[in-house]
Order: sequence, then structure tokens, then C-alpha cells
Amino acid sequence: MTRLVGLVGKANVGKSTFFAAATMKSVEIAGFPFTTIKANRGVAYVSAKCVCQELGVKDQPVNSACIDGVRLIPVEVVDCPGLIRGAHQGKGLGNQFLDEVRRADALIILCDAAGATDENGQPVASGTFDPVDDVQMFESEFTLWLLGIIKKDWDKIVRTAEAAREEVGKYLEEKVTGLGINRMHISIAIEKTGLDPYKVRSWSSEDLNRFVSELKKASKPFIVAANKADKEPAEDNIKRLREFGYNVVPTCAEAELALRKAAASGIIKYTPGDADFEVIATTLSETQRKALEFIRGKVFKRWGGTGVQKAINAAFYQLLDAINVYPVEDAEKL
Repeated sequence: MTRLVGLVGKANVGKSTFFAAATMKSVEIAGFPFTTIKANRGVAYVSAKCVCQELGVKDQPVNSACIDGVRLIPVEVVDCPGLIRGAHQGKGLGNQFLDEVRRADALIILCDAAGATDENGQPVASGTFDPVDDVQMFESEFTLWLLGIIKKDWDKIVRTAEAAREEVGKYLEEKVTGLGINRMHISIAIEKTGLDPYKVRSWSSEDLNRFVSELKKASKPFIVAANKADKEPAEDNIKRLREFGYNVVPTCAEAELALRKAAASGIIKYTPGDADFEVIATTLSETQRKALEFIRGKVFKRWGGTGVQKAINAAFYQLLDAINVYPVEDAEKL
């Protein structure tokens, strides 16, 4: 089964740049809200040490690539339209945004680590907006949207479960299965809240809110990509995000996109996820030289890489527990 990771967040935080860097797919990129009007889907790659190194063999990948002992394995990602407050009520591109998010198995929430975009995605002075609000806004909007869907038929679900003298999970699953939510997610949410699945009529409104919040966490796990990490005061904001308990990966999507283009043009040697790059072109323009120096100084020396590949790996390996499998024709003859 193909797993899908969604790139989400408010407008103008670099989602389309991140998507373009991860997939090398041409998408519209601009510094204004709602650049992504429709969701863009593409193929990115998770990276891992290739088994050819461990087994001492020369591999022949069919649907992946091995570059200098690093295996790049295709995965699917989707760049969702920008989110604004009130999306659960249909504001902005809210309905379209949330419809795409429901298809994802896990999420990468991008935020502006420099705090240079307001809640509507409009540019503001660096440091004037709190990126923690970016993440909390997504959590709130998705939870309210999910709560609204469940509330529409909640009384019917409760009556049906009571009449059958069964726990509520079976009947709730029928309502939310189209949202990428299954029985296991429901059971996890019930366990986390400590609510009785056989006595749902006794649940208060606050109980239902807590349950839906946990259901969101179980069904749509996420990491935070603190983008624009090369700008100030990104370091302080990243520390603040971690203090709130978020799993944060500092990223610089613009740098990753520039490096992948430079590598494709034969200017540098660079494999996604590397902690450095090597200039292999015999001549560089002054603009190219300064750009590469900036990336090395402001991104690599500071964060150990652009973070884009690290974020993708974390989404699939940590959140979705993905396991790499290397089929062979004959296990006795590697």
C-alpha cells in the first residue's frame, strides 16, 4: 500500500519550494498567499544506507537508485494549498485544503522559522510573528473540522452503539473511514482519553473535544519543518518550538532546491541529505560562488544540512514506521 505524506501549513512559508526541492517537479513558487491553488502530487525519495555496502555486492536497483552507497527510494508527497484561520468553516481554500489533508497518512507542517509571515501568509518583518502559532493553528483547524464532521451524526452513532450494546468504535469508524481514520486510531484515542467506549452518552462536550484531539494525533501524526532556518531569529524560534514538545527539523528549502539544480547542472556533487557538497565545475560565476558560500556558511555549518531530506526521512521512517525491503531473484546468489 502506498503511503502519502502531506506538506501543510499556512500560505507563503515555503511549502511549494520544499515540494519542488524534494521532487524536482516544476510548481508555481511565489511570495504571496495561495500560490498552490490545487494540491501538487509528486515523487520524493527517502534515503538509507544501501545494503550493497553491507553485503559487498554491486546492486542493480529497479525502482530506486543507489548513489555512492546511498539508496534513494521513491515515496509520494502532496503539497496542499495554504491554510488560514477559519479553514474549517471554508475560509480561504479551507475545504480544498482539508480534503487533501484527509488523504495523507502523515504530515510535515511547514512554518516560517524566521517569523516573517503573518497568519494570513502576508510578509512582515522578521521576528514579528510566532511560528508556534503556525503549528497550533493547523492543529486547531483540523481538529475543529474533524469535530464538525463527527458531531453531525454523533447522536445517531451513540444510539446505534447503545442499541447494539457494543462499543462506539465500530460505528464511528463507518463515519470517518473516508478521512483516513481506522479502528486502531479510534482505539488509541479512547485509550489516551480514558473514556468508556460503551458509555458514550455520558461523554461531555469537553470529553468529545478531547477525544477528537487525540484522534487527530493518532490518525495524522506530524513533524514540524521549521523552514527559512537560515534567517534570524530562526534559532530562537526553533528552540521555542521544541520547548512546546514538537518534533522539529530545521529546514532551508531554497538552499536544497538550489543545490539540487546545481548538482543536476554538473556544478556540484551533492546527494540529498549530505552534510556538505563538493564544487566540481572548473569555473563559477561570482553569483554562483557567493550563493554556494552562503549556503555552506548559513545552512550547512549551522544546521548540518538543509533538513529537507531529513524531514522526509523522519515522516516515513519515524511517523509511518516504513521499512526498506530489497527483493532479490535468488537469496542464495547475491
